[in-house]
Amino acid sequence: MVWQRQHVLGLADFTPEEYQIVLQTAASFQEVLTRRLPKVPTLQGKVVVTLFFEPSTRTRSSFELAAKRLSADVLNFSPGTSSLSKGETLLDTARTFLAMGSDLLIVRHAQAGVPQQLAAEIDRRGSPVGVLNAGDGLHEHPTQGLLDLFTLCSHLDPRRPRLELLQGIKIAIVGDILHSRVARSDIYALVAAGAEVHLAGPPTLLPKDFAHFVPGHTLPVHWQLEPALEGARFVITLRLQQERMGEFLLPSLQEYHHFFGLTRQRLRLCHPEVKLLHPGPVNRGVELSSEVMEDPGLNLIEQQVTHGVAVRMALLYLMGGGRIPA
Repeated sequence: MVWQRQHVLGLADFTPEEYQIVLQTAASFQEVLTRRLPKVPTLQGKVVVTLFFEPSTRTRSSFELAAKRLSADVLNFSPGTSSLSKGETLLDTARTFLAMGSDLLIVRHAQAGVPQQLAAEIDRRGSPVGVLNAGDGLHEHPTQGLLDLFTLCSHLDPRRPRLELLQGIKIAIVGDILHSRVARSDIYALVAAGAEVHLAGPPTLLPKDFAHFVPGHTLPVHWQLEPALEGARFVITLRLQQERMGEFLLPSLQEYHHFFGLTRQRLRLCHPEVKLLHPGPVNRGVELSSEVMEDPGLNLIEQQVTHGVAVRMALLYLMGGGRIPA
């Protein structure tokens, strides 16, 4: 298996071989993170820039820690204190960091397509610098999709997480799917793994068009929660993206929880060994009850955070020219 991607902008065109490379490499770095000194010199001398034009805690911290665990030099960009406030364009800002000798640009933006625009400019210049999408608008969040995939596969086989472990397994994705870039990346990854993916949410947050989101596949779309949960081995619940809702789409948060909130009682409909995931941050009492949130035997939320560092280490390593582990 050979890694050939210069940029990681989304999972829509990822191949099964690429998923497997990421899973295999992340498993190696997961072992590194358990060592007394959880650091390797594989990206020593490389410069990684985090261009976050949108607020973030988990994703930004995870990327920064991943880069430092690989011994890279990290430059953090904050738009509020940058030359953007003086009229500089986003593209000129990126060009400045390229001129400083950056090797990898990690880009997060509220508008879909920004990482793709930067990657196109880099390709036009013939530069070897890689662009990694850390979430763009309503497009994708590929590293979250990959870390969710890694979390699921690692739960089923900690020693050798691999794509085929999810073949035929029912996985429900619940919540604000319309505004979720995480949902989009998760759907691509899980369909590629052969999972039986069900979508559930209010009609205003889950258009029927999502049934045909992946060409060649029809996804079951439920406007009631119970059919999606029945027999599900895993449930991925999503945060209500209230900052992205441009109109009145829900009567109230209380009503949403009444019909779509995940409680211990509702999860009894699922597989006896069901596990719950959430990309965070969680709105307690809205998407999840506090009882479910506090049960480490039921949810994999902390494992998602831990695995996120390993998966982002894997991508930075592969994009930085590292060899795929044997």
